[in-house]
Amino acid sequence: MTSFESDYNNGAHSLVLRSLIETNNTKSSSYGSDVWSEQAREKIRQACQTPDADIFFLVGGTQTNTTVIDGVLTGYEGVIAVESGHINVHESGAVEAFGHKVITLPAHDGKMTAEDLRAFHDRFYADSSYEHMVIPGIVYITMPTELGTIYKASEIESIYNLCQEYEIPLFIDGARLGYGLMAEGCDFDLPWLAHHCDVFYIGGTKQGALCGEAVVFPRHNAPRHFFNIIKQHGALLAKSRLAGVQFDALFTNNLYFELSKHAIQKAMQLRQLFITAGIPIKESPTNQQFVVLSNDQKQQLMSHVLFETWEPVDANHTLCRFVTSWATTDEDMKTLEDALHSLQ
Repeated sequence: MTSFESDYNNGAHSLVLRSLIETNNTKSSSYGSDVWSEQAREKIRQACQTPDADIFFLVGGTQTNTTVIDGVLTGYEGVIAVESGHINVHESGAVEAFGHKVITLPAHDGKMTAEDLRAFHDRFYADSSYEHMVIPGIVYITMPTELGTIYKASEIESIYNLCQEYEIPLFIDGARLGYGLMAEGCDFDLPWLAHHCDVFYIGGTKQGALCGEAVVFPRHNAPRHFFNIIKQHGALLAKSRLAGVQFDALFTNNLYFELSKHAIQKAMQLRQLFITAGIPIKESPTNQQFVVLSNDQKQQLMSHVLFETWEPVDANHTLCRFVTSWATTDEDMKTLEDALHSLQ
């Protein structure tokens, strides 16, 4: 059945698979020292315009978030995120499992604001007993957010400036980074982002790779012995070529961004189908689209296409998520269009 459940329900892009097949019989070093990982690192440095960047390839998003956060923080520190942040909602308490509290701020369409961050910081240190509390040690945001929204450059810059003032790092979760950068209304590019945070990652799992995320410390600022921290978290690939080959392919001839652009184009087509059908849809310029279906509509559509139930709106309506990806086809869109017509 046609699926809009997620952006990681396909295997890998054909050019990524071709690269894996073509290199399959070549022996290589392991644990990140293979030739393809080195090539991929250099291509990512060029794409980010960060010649001194430390770059590591990890196996997946949850491992990446927990490894980076645990690697940066001391035992008495926590991470600041919005209430709807991925590490707070959808990672089974992985950050807390490694001993770090997730300190939540209000979410505004999925985003953190500099005003809320400053208010929290001032309130925290105004408490004379703050030394008995979990110290905020890193700020975490996602681009795009869990709700498919994107930050403006001015919003990230304001948050980053506060982080520098407070001397705590800014970490940007980029599991869907390409989809955010290619969205209409995004007013910055990858090099700008790399120069306005302390660490971020470029998602591969959701954007054309079988698996893998590329963590970038843009100014040769990785924590000491970060390799050991990765291994301790079970996030290190012995066959590092698996990630290296894939990211080498994704960052050849602009493939990563072309695949991201394709997903956005399909998302906008999907969005228009729901608008034409008269079904309420929330604002999102990215590949995640959130629609309000009556419970009857939801049941009817489920017999034609797969999608994710997000949360109840009221007794008779449900917020549902439809996701496009690099792999979404014209045939997928036609199936959805026909399914929506059957509701009328």
